Amino acid sequence: MFAIVQTGGKQYKVQPGDHIEIERLEASEGDTVILDKVLLVGEKTETHVGTPLLDYKVEAKVVDNFRGEKIRVFKMKAKKRYQKTQGHRQEITKLEITGIKAVK
Repeated sequence: MFAIVQTGGKQYKVQPGDHIEIERLEASEGDTVILDKVLLVGEKTETHVGTPLLDYKVEAKVVDNFRGEKIRVFKMKAKKRYQKTQGHRQEITKLEITGIKAVK
């Protein structure tokens, strides 16, 4: 069984046992979180598509909270003596998917 969930403005295809890295959630390491924005659930024989969401939930365990690699943003305007450099490190939460269940 797999599901497509939405979190942090992005969509992820998950199934039990997967590890995904998403934008930071307000949860500490070892906590259980529930992702309730489920867009699609598929099995071997049938697929359920939401309009826009389904009555399913995806349970996950927080494995780690960390910061990603630094990216550098460089802006320049030719012949105008304008240069600007910025850096950014995204806050990331690593999740382990533990189950996909229907809400009754």
